[in-house]
Amino acid sequence: MAETPSSQIKEINISQEMKTSFLDYAMSVIVSRALPDVRDGLKPVHRRILYAMHDLGIHADKPYKKSARIVGDVIGKYHPHGDSAVYETMVRMAQDFNYRYMLVDGHGNFGSVDGDAAAAMRYTESRMSKISMELLRDINKDTIDYQDNYDGEEREPAVLPARFPNLLVNGTTGIAVGMATNIPPHQLGEVIDGVLAVSRVPEITTQELMEIIPGPDFPTGGIIIGRSGIRKAYETGRGSITVRAKVEIEQKSNGKEVIIVNELPYQVNKAKLIEKIAELARDKKIEGITDLRDESDRRGMRIVIEVRKDANANVLLNNLYKQTALQTSFGINTLALVDGQPKVLSLKQCLVYYLDHQKVVIRRRTQFELNKAEARAHILEGLRIALDNLDAVITLIRSSRTTDIAREGLMTQFNLSEKQAQAILDMRLQRLTGLEREKIEEEFQSLMKLIAELKAILANEEKILDIIREELLEIKERFNDKRRTEIVMGGIENIEDEDLIPQENIVISLTHNGYIKRLPVSTYRAQRRGGRGIQGMGTNEDDFVEHLITTSTHDTILFFTNKGKVYRSKGYDIPEYSRTAKGIPIINLLEIEKGEWINAIIPVQEFVDDWFLFFTTKEGVSKRSPLSSFAHIRNNGLIALSLREGDELISVRLTDGNKHIIIGTKKGMLIHFPETDVRSMGRTATGVKGITLDPDDEVVGMEVLGENNDILIVTKNGYGKRTPSSEYRIQGRGGKGIKTCHVTEKNGNLVSMRAVTGEEDLMLITTGGVLIRIDVAGISQMGRNTQGVKLISLRESENEYVATVAKVEKEEEEEQLPENDSEVIDLDNEIQVDNLPEDEE
Repeated sequence: MAETPSSQIKEINISQEMKTSFLDYAMSVIVSRALPDVRDGLKPVHRRILYAMHDLGIHADKPYKKSARIVGDVIGKYHPHGDSAVYETMVRMAQDFNYRYMLVDGHGNFGSVDGDAAAAMRYTESRMSKISMELLRDINKDTIDYQDNYDGEEREPAVLPARFPNLLVNGTTGIAVGMATNIPPHQLGEVIDGVLAVSRVPEITTQELMEIIPGPDFPTGGIIIGRSGIRKAYETGRGSITVRAKVEIEQKSNGKEVIIVNELPYQVNKAKLIEKIAELARDKKIEGITDLRDESDRRGMRIVIEVRKDANANVLLNNLYKQTALQTSFGINTLALVDGQPKVLSLKQCLVYYLDHQKVVIRRRTQFELNKAEARAHILEGLRIALDNLDAVITLIRSSRTTDIAREGLMTQFNLSEKQAQAILDMRLQRLTGLEREKIEEEFQSLMKLIAELKAILANEEKILDIIREELLEIKERFNDKRRTEIVMGGIENIEDEDLIPQENIVISLTHNGYIKRLPVSTYRAQRRGGRGIQGMGTNEDDFVEHLITTSTHDTILFFTNKGKVYRSKGYDIPEYSRTAKGIPIINLLEIEKGEWINAIIPVQEFVDDWFLFFTTKEGVSKRSPLSSFAHIRNNGLIALSLREGDELISVRLTDGNKHIIIGTKKGMLIHFPETDVRSMGRTATGVKGITLDPDDEVVGMEVLGENNDILIVTKNGYGKRTPSSEYRIQGRGGKGIKTCHVTEKNGNLVSMRAVTGEEDLMLITTGGVLIRIDVAGISQMGRNTQGVKLISLRESENEYVATVAKVEKEEEEEQLPENDSEVIDLDNEIQVDNLPEDEE
């Protein structure tokens, strides 16, 4: 073996060599493999696949070609890596669950959301999608730079013209050396509108851009919880968002609840998700699932989770969110190459860099077209000279011995360029006809106008921007679709989200069967008068609006239940629906338990110490607590008062500390006392005796007494009456009260006691399912110790009686909502809280 001459041996520091070599490798991975270019949003492999397909003529309007043929062309000419890497990239570009707008139109098995792999490339076929044609549009008009391929035998584009902002529209993910990128996809129309906004108002803020681009839009849909993570990512380039599956809770005829999953978070494997849920159910880590099946088909996704009859679907769903991929976090890291250097970008920077790229593309295209037009005009100008001196030209050509002599003669005699002279020599005799001469003149004049226009564009950047706007709007018109991912406000812990929500007056309605929704006050006021119930509330025949309040999107809404618990929501957390929609089940919004229902809804603008909540239970216990005690409530609720065994909360009212309270009982007794008789006590206290009950008696109602109120009672057998409140003397708390109704076997026990003004309606529901609405003003006014008059006829043969009574808004005055944000028109709560001192409002 020959020895290496010492002159060829070079001593190096191995530590330094490792650093240098690794840095070179890292930069190669960063620039040539893992990170997208901010201008076209593509990594080199994506760009090479699309360019190879374009080069092969496999356009969207041409037949499909074998994927193997395309992959072979890519690795043979442009991409010096494995064929599997190229094919897997091409497969992703053809998957509608990975790309928001697919860049490859695949034919055959290209995998599934269950994680199934695509068929081998020898089986599948591909071509460019229609929208990917827009990435390469004008590529042949010198709009971009080309570079040598890996062996220097071919040329490839350094970037594509990218006539739409692909970086944000389709997003990307990639891991380089020491850095990674993770850009979510967005809705095409919104991103284009964002580019247009930046082009018109360069100083636009991220906050203003978020009104146009509210957040990512994933191809698989789902729900983004909260906007604070989006805002942080858009402002700094880095942030994290929470994405949930889109879920519905349905109730079957047998009373069982079913959770239906229609959309999954982005990049969640459906088969693995179902496997995980089944595993949790099997290991008893999640209880209440009786059946789990995948009913997905070509019409869409549908995962069915059947819930055990005694389990709460809402609680089960929250457990699934915590323990499975039904809720995931998407970490946004907007890292892209800017002038060949990796850079973390804000939303505005992405749009600005794209807009700058488009300016370059339009300027270069315009220059290309100008050069082409000028070259043609130069030739036509020579032809015009020849036609004007036709006899001399013919004589010169005829007398010349060779073509070179003729060309030189034309250039010398008529002051023509070499190209013009050659064009004259190449001119066919038919161009000498009069008609052809006119065509040459028309073409020349048309070119001169075009040249003037193109020069005007190059001289004025605003004209370049106008062209960009026009062409982007044309792409938006062709390819725009509906947003798939819904963005909702987060829970009460996402306080900073309020900054992004406009304050507006809203109406919140809760029906007897537990459906809740909100809508703007303006929508509600626009309703016409008359009709059965509240117009357009979308309730069923056996349902009606039981609680109706007006408040603000930023106010806190307190929900009190019969179990003595209080739940909390923000006005903006309650989903907005149209007038005709019935809303969503409240169990989808609050984590209330089975057998628990809402007894009172109270909106609070500010948790002040000198306002109080007054509680009364079925066993006559009353409690008064400062409103400020309820300022901090967990998502799963809080104990509002401690109930004795067998007792339940009947009513909650908001007071200013100086009101009078009335409590009515089943046996027709009523007590009237000042609220100050009940001392203020803590949130978890049980309370004190509000009324002393006989052994078989119980409370049926508690009200805050207003001026000129009547006391309205309804009995089990359908009798009722109104009695002026002046007939009830003030007593001390804890007494037995006085008679408000003469209870007999004929009229039956009291089922309801309400304070009324005569401007309400009364809704009665019987055990037989009959529902009747009565004008309170039409109910007779009678003395305390009377039986009342018949309000509803009951079927005695079926042992029918009145089960539920609710006070609701009068039909003909439904549109007259209070002006103040916090005034309550709850059927159970008519005390106004709009008279707070000025320094507390």
